[in-house]
Amino acid sequence: MDRSQFDKIENTIQRLSDPSLYRMVYMPGHGKPMPSVHKLYEIMENIRAILFPGFFGENRIQTHTLKYHIGRHIDWLYDHLSEQIRRGICFQCPMESNEECRKCKDRAPAITANFIERLPYIRNVLEDDIEATYNGDPASQSTEEIIFSYPGILAITNYRVAHELLNLEVPLLPRIITEMAHSRTGIDIHPNASIDKGFVIDHGTGVVIGATSIIGKRVKLYQGVTLGAKSFPLDENGNPIKGIPRHPVVEDDVVIYAETTVLGRITVGAGSIIGGNVWLTRSVPPKSRIMQQKAQTMNFSRGEGI
Repeated sequence: MDRSQFDKIENTIQRLSDPSLYRMVYMPGHGKPMPSVHKLYEIMENIRAILFPGFFGENRIQTHTLKYHIGRHIDWLYDHLSEQIRRGICFQCPMESNEECRKCKDRAPAITANFIERLPYIRNVLEDDIEATYNGDPASQSTEEIIFSYPGILAITNYRVAHELLNLEVPLLPRIITEMAHSRTGIDIHPNASIDKGFVIDHGTGVVIGATSIIGKRVKLYQGVTLGAKSFPLDENGNPIKGIPRHPVVEDDVVIYAETTVLGRITVGAGSIIGGNVWLTRSVPPKSRIMQQKAQTMNFSRGEGI
């Protein structure tokens, strides 16, 4: 390296170390780094191995080894998820100290145990999602194929895990977990959305479900569907007001076809069918049939897959 190259690099290091950039630098006050995205990938694969034994992880499970398999994975999950939850709590803790925060250290294992206790519930809900996907897709050959390969189930699994963690007031991790699925599948589900059982995302790419969306039982969305917000109300300083309900409510047994956009805090009534490429910004009553004029000859009566 000649002198001119050395000077360029030295100058760049100096500029990147400027105190004005500190807002872009994470310096843990508790001596704990941020949560590890790599470790959270491992945690989600471990959770999949618990929820779907034999499909992920070891694939030679027998009846007499099932309890050992689940127990070993849960033991691993308790240790590693506790550490990531602890990092998430420390990340948001306002205390600035070089000493370990005892409160964070104590909270993380308790939250992890409460999450593990919810795993049977998550599995039961996912069973309904998988069964609904199989029954609603004539191209599917088996529920096993759906568990292995359908992007919708991968995204819904990540969402249901993230949603439970959010309900337990775990910071940061839920959003990372849903964004992991988003990057793999193109399906963007905010962990704060409320989604009941029997949920189906057919094909999936481009689906967006906003943070305050409420989705009822047995709802089916096709690719490119957006449940989004309209303009945001502003406070007296001109900043967007966060946390207010701003996304749609989709009631039970609704089908929304491909590339449809539903915006604002409106309600799509139970049993409604919304055709493809529709722009919907008003509430519709139960059993509505909303579609573009050119698509009115299509048969939407059974909500069949493409």
